[in-house]
Amino acid sequence: MGIYGALSSAVTGLRAQAHALENISGNIANSQTTGYKRIETDFIDLIPDAPIKRQVPGAVLAQSRGTNDIQGDIKTVSNETFIALNSSGFFVVEPKVGQSDGNSVFAGTNFYTRRGDFEIDKDGMLVNGAGYYLKGLPIDTTTGNISGSVPEVIRLSNAFLPAQNTQRIAYQANLPQLPKTTNYNATVYNSELLEPNSYAGYAGGSVTSVMNGTVNTLTDATTATPLLADGQFMTLEVNGTSVTFEFTTDGTVATGRQAIDISGAANIGTVRAEMQAALRSSGGPAAASANVVLTGSPGALSINLGNDYHAQFKVTDGTPAALTALGFTDPSTSIAPTRPAITTIAASNDALFKSNSVAGGAITVYAANGAPANVQMRWAKVDSAAAGGKDTWNLFYMSDSKATGASPMWTSTGEVYTFGSDGSLEAPGVTSSTLSNLTINGVVIGDVELKHETNGVSQFADVNGTVNVSTLNQNGYGAGEFVSVAINDSGRVVATYSNGERIDMAQVVTAQFSAINQLKRLDGGVFSSTSESGEAILDLSGEGILGGALEASNTDISDEFTKLIVTQQAYAAGTRIVTAADKMLQEALNMIR
Repeated sequence: MGIYGALSSAVTGLRAQAHALENISGNIANSQTTGYKRIETDFIDLIPDAPIKRQVPGAVLAQSRGTNDIQGDIKTVSNETFIALNSSGFFVVEPKVGQSDGNSVFAGTNFYTRRGDFEIDKDGMLVNGAGYYLKGLPIDTTTGNISGSVPEVIRLSNAFLPAQNTQRIAYQANLPQLPKTTNYNATVYNSELLEPNSYAGYAGGSVTSVMNGTVNTLTDATTATPLLADGQFMTLEVNGTSVTFEFTTDGTVATGRQAIDISGAANIGTVRAEMQAALRSSGGPAAASANVVLTGSPGALSINLGNDYHAQFKVTDGTPAALTALGFTDPSTSIAPTRPAITTIAASNDALFKSNSVAGGAITVYAANGAPANVQMRWAKVDSAAAGGKDTWNLFYMSDSKATGASPMWTSTGEVYTFGSDGSLEAPGVTSSTLSNLTINGVVIGDVELKHETNGVSQFADVNGTVNVSTLNQNGYGAGEFVSVAINDSGRVVATYSNGERIDMAQVVTAQFSAINQLKRLDGGVFSSTSESGEAILDLSGEGILGGALEASNTDISDEFTKLIVTQQAYAAGTRIVTAADKMLQEALNMIR
């Protein structure tokens, strides 16, 4: 059996090398096929049963081995619907089995491929170069969430995109601690603030800080003495600045005090006039227009801050007898100033308003029918810690750009933004507010949420004195015509419309297998699952998908040429074995002749 065994082994070797050659030729032929996975050849030795001392190498059997786990080179392409996988997964595809009434018919069977050269066909479906249609899950265009769980052939619609009414404006910004408005002058107290008293409809509405004495028998002709005595004093603190009035008969007062003459024929009229002059000159900017007057006749002494509608003052010290004589107590605080909240700005005050406010950005919003409207925003600071109150802002938007006269041009959002010394909003803060029935130039948008999120609006020092807007977007859009489609790196099929909107239409599904090399290979670079590969494990995350890319064949030409040479030599050697065995058999047959 030795010669016959050698001949038989040589024949199996020839058959095995021929199988290897067939695989090599197929690999070389498909070296440019997109997503192709080369086939390797494994050789298995077949050992006949024999005693250890008589064992022989035996015959050989060739079998194919897949390389599905080996990725080909990924190259970037210009087609936005071409995709590649940077993972061990597969795209889920399905072939078309026919048509019915002009509609494509599918059998519902899943196949798997790495070939990602998908393009849109006439029916709006994504099909690759081998004729297999991409499958995925539809996406709810309103919520952006995946709907469904069973992959289906992706179908795209080229219909118009309906308009979406704006329901939310996301707005985040930093307001300057000192707004440098057009009206701002570093030497003019409170020039950075918006004063309601200057605006039509609000004139006379502001009330200054005031303190009224309780004595009701004073007149300007009332003699100052013996009502007041030499050396008595009274101290007022105006917005952090102290002013001490000392009543004197000889003009001599303690250092730092303001002399108020009560000598001779001095009366309450001259006393209050001197107190007023001293308060204006030494009480700081908030007291620059302060008034010391009598209310009633006879009446009570009254002190107010004149044209300052922000600061308060208080009595912090004084001679009890003098305070009693004037109707004041120590300590006591003035009545707080009040200012009406401005809800609208008349067109006639447009220029004034712009000089008292800073730009806060602009954004286009959309009505339910897709009509656009431009929302211009401006911030106005209405109070400040430096003026004795709190840093407070109002936000306005232009509601009617064509308004004239007393008609409203700007409208307040109605929200009050009050900041602490650290530049953040005072608790509980303002995370969002509602623009009720927002209407711009006659275009009715409806209720819109102005969403700031936590700490979205701040007031940190800014040398430019302008508003720095970090986030400004909205969720509405006008109707749009279908323009193109692309698949992004998250596996989302995204449609682009003429209005600039990009809407997620579907999610590409990928499949993983436990035994990836046990898949059955079919025409067109697709595979089907087998009992050895296990069932597909679907992945909806889009992980590993690369948009605008293709995976090349994993065939290495130089490596295949090397295998080709080795296979050719092995085959040639096998033929020599057959020749040698044939000659040996001839010799054996010749022995009996």
